[in-house]
Amino acid sequence: MAHTADADFKTRLQNLLPKLVLSPSLAMVLVFVYGFIIFSVYLSFTDSRLLPSFGWVGWENYSKLWRLSHWEISLRNMGVFAALYISICTVLGLGLAIFLDQKIRAEGMIRTIYLYPMALSFIVTGTAWKWFLDPGIGLENVLQTWGWESFRFDWIKNRDYAIYTVVLAAVWQTSGFVMAMFLAGLRGIDNEILKAAQMDGASNWNLYRRIIIPQLRPAFLSAFVILSHLAIKTFDLVIALTGGGPGRATELPATFMYSYTFSRNQMGIGAASATIMLMTIAAIMIPYLYAELREKK
Repeated sequence: MAHTADADFKTRLQNLLPKLVLSPSLAMVLVFVYGFIIFSVYLSFTDSRLLPSFGWVGWENYSKLWRLSHWEISLRNMGVFAALYISICTVLGLGLAIFLDQKIRAEGMIRTIYLYPMALSFIVTGTAWKWFLDPGIGLENVLQTWGWESFRFDWIKNRDYAIYTVVLAAVWQTSGFVMAMFLAGLRGIDNEILKAAQMDGASNWNLYRRIIIPQLRPAFLSAFVILSHLAIKTFDLVIALTGGGPGRATELPATFMYSYTFSRNQMGIGAASATIMLMTIAAIMIPYLYAELREKK
């Protein structure tokens, strides 16, 4: 009996120990992530300015937000940035994955080179590209020094083209990660299906168009969700690269939220913009998670 009781106690302890170890981390996540999210949503319905306030104003902050021209500019910039960023990363990542899938030499080294930018922070990427694109010390200056005096590349100083420099830096950092996702999808395709198609006389073009690429649908969906999430919350890259300028040419919703919360002392409006960003991300993530869970069932 004593032996049975000891065994039961050890079993209960083994089952309880992982919960005890994980409970502090879980509690911190609940408080400092989800708790602060709920608090931010609450602040969006208050008259908070420099400091949090509990004066309820309902939807007034949201009404003010949608009347601000700065918010409209940030949304337009987000539309341009997100469309180019997602499409270019997807096409470039797929192309690089197909290239590496040809069993080329030094694949491991090339794959590491492609993935290396993702190991850098967006602050480092933004700072490096800021130096590279600066007309005074970057690419334009170097080529003019070498003799191409008519060469001009001042996009980072040009209101009409500055947003595209943010796209360039973001694509450079993320396309290798997208490549890894597509490469994993390509390596997971059944070779027997490909061999059967080749025996039936399918060309490489038809092989990719009719068989391989359609089977990469989960990879396409995952890439879209991740890239959309990154595009919506892009902040540090813009701050390091352009600071939101020139003027407001590269201001995005995340930089708008920061400036209105901490620079203009309009915490209620800043919280309202953050809540809209959260709802946008949720509108992308929830259908994706629902589809994934339904597919597993």
